[in-house]
Amino acid sequence: MRTAAHVAKSGRSPRRVYSRPASDYQSSVAICVRRIVEPRIQIICGNQRLGREYVSEFRRAAKSFHLQPIARPAGARQSNAGVSVFLLDQSGLDGQRERGLKNAAVRLAKTAPVVVVAAPERQSELTALLTSGVADFVVRRGKFMPVAVGLVERRIRLARMGTPDSSGGVNDGWSADFGEILRHEVNNPLTGILGNAEMLLARRDYLPASAIERLETIAHLAVRLRETVRRLSSALELRHAG
Repeated sequence: MRTAAHVAKSGRSPRRVYSRPASDYQSSVAICVRRIVEPRIQIICGNQRLGREYVSEFRRAAKSFHLQPIARPAGARQSNAGVSVFLLDQSGLDGQRERGLKNAAVRLAKTAPVVVVAAPERQSELTALLTSGVADFVVRRGKFMPVAVGLVERRIRLARMGTPDSSGGVNDGWSADFGEILRHEVNNPLTGILGNAEMLLARRDYLPASAIERLETIAHLAVRLRETVRRLSSALELRHAG
């Protein structure tokens, strides 16, 4: 047994054991948990100024997002583990081949939902992807940025609502947000149907009369269905609010 005399003789100070306060451990655990549950969003944007604006818009909308700006889709493929949603801006594909937008969106959608922001004429490239429900399209003009950020938030909200609760059922948020879900999930495919019909009708001079009649019927029914969805979703939202 070492006594104080032995310690004094050896010239060494007794070893001290430092312990961290419990509050420090709790804080560290909270940080780790927060990092796990924070939605991780990759913003693929080749324009630095626009990329900063996206980040600012997300910060205004919510501070709990983990944002990761990337200039090109190649960077997303290298670090896409745990991504909640991709925001793919057309500028991230500048200089690439014509079908680069579609190819990039399809690759990213295998990992997480994708919100694509591009010129209106690019929407037709993504018809199949939009119809499948794994992607959203935002026209890149006017005040498009809040719309894109809103769709990203919605994707994250839907993912959370789809998580089974402790009783084995689905979170009650489905009923609260059903009007928005109905409107968006039906309107996205309808937009593709209507857009393609109108694009073909623009070439009516080269089409037989029977084809024109059928295309006009498709366009009319798509508009009618879109209006029906709007009324139903509004009624559901008013019912929930009441």
